[in-house]
Amino acid sequence: MDSLTQIVLGAAVGELVLGKKIGNRAMVWGAVGGTIPDLDVLGKFFLTNIDNLAFHRGFSHSILFSLLGAWVFGKLVYVIYKSPHHKWIALILRFLATILIGFSIHFVLNISAPKPLIPMLFAGAILAYVLYRTTYKKYFTGLWESPKASEKEWQWLFFWSLLTHPILDCFTMYGTQLFSPFTNTRVAWSTISVADPLYTMPFMVCLLIAATYKKETNLRRKWNQLGILVSSLYLGATVMNKINIDAVYREALSAQEIEVKRFVTNPTILSNVLWSCVAETDTSFYLSQYSLFDQSQIVFTEVAKNHDLLKNKQNDETLKTLAWFSDNYYNVIPQENSLQMNDLRFGAFFNEENAIDAYIFRFELLEGKNGYEMQEAEGGPPKEKQAGMFSALWNRIKGV
Repeated sequence: MDSLTQIVLGAAVGELVLGKKIGNRAMVWGAVGGTIPDLDVLGKFFLTNIDNLAFHRGFSHSILFSLLGAWVFGKLVYVIYKSPHHKWIALILRFLATILIGFSIHFVLNISAPKPLIPMLFAGAILAYVLYRTTYKKYFTGLWESPKASEKEWQWLFFWSLLTHPILDCFTMYGTQLFSPFTNTRVAWSTISVADPLYTMPFMVCLLIAATYKKETNLRRKWNQLGILVSSLYLGATVMNKINIDAVYREALSAQEIEVKRFVTNPTILSNVLWSCVAETDTSFYLSQYSLFDQSQIVFTEVAKNHDLLKNKQNDETLKTLAWFSDNYYNVIPQENSLQMNDLRFGAFFNEENAIDAYIFRFELLEGKNGYEMQEAEGGPPKEKQAGMFSALWNRIKGV
């Protein structure tokens, strides 16, 4: 899921594991642990586009990485706090953590608000104020103390903050390679969007309230536990909702006499109310959106597979990776000098069969001497269409 959600989850887990002993430091390091798996995004600086696509949410999101990472990062933090320079190291890390949180908030606001400048300035002012107050109190008044936690306790904190990250990602359509490197199979249950405010916001509010209490108080633990409980109940509700959505689509396909080999459903961004569906036949796919508030019959849009436009599908490494990534839910649209390959699991914004930018997840392929080369992956509509997309998305959520 989005970075802010993973920070909140990691912080809550850190508090649950070690908060009673080291206070807010448990939240901070738990948030760091919850962020580490997503540092695989740095792969785009040294990997090709296609290799980076396979690398993201790969080994860094596996159970094995959680085990190894917990041992390494737990030992590292323990050594840092034993260092004679631990105060300045901790100060630098606090600034870096604040910057990371700022980038996470920026990311969430960019996808949830058409004009994020004012909310971002407001959030930045709050972050700066909190950083000033906590930094001055802890580091420049002589009251700073090194946390009393053992190496094993630090490793336990990192294990759970690292592991809960990919487990939560398994509930999204993107999924994770949870059992890497033993298999590259993606675990993707597709019950929640990669960004869902109803999961994140109540969770974050409970966490922030918990952080205001002293580490010894029961109210601190209760508020943190409440956040974990509420978010977990919501996550469970998304599972039940998906079971219901699948049943609705199964009935609609049968009623419209569309014989499909398989289908998959996925909640749209920022909501668990509006869902996309892609159903496969021998020669085409059927795309649809359904809102829990819809009163009319489900409408399916048929799009041709056009898989025959691709050459050497069985041996071309780029095509094999894209087919694996999309679970073979893809179609191809011919362009003037290239081919556009669309991952249909994530749906289309306007249900336009031949619109180049209608598809949420799309890849441009150029044919070279050694096979196909993938250009940078694109997602979402162009900037000039974003306002219209959000308006259309909101209307569809309402069942319009």
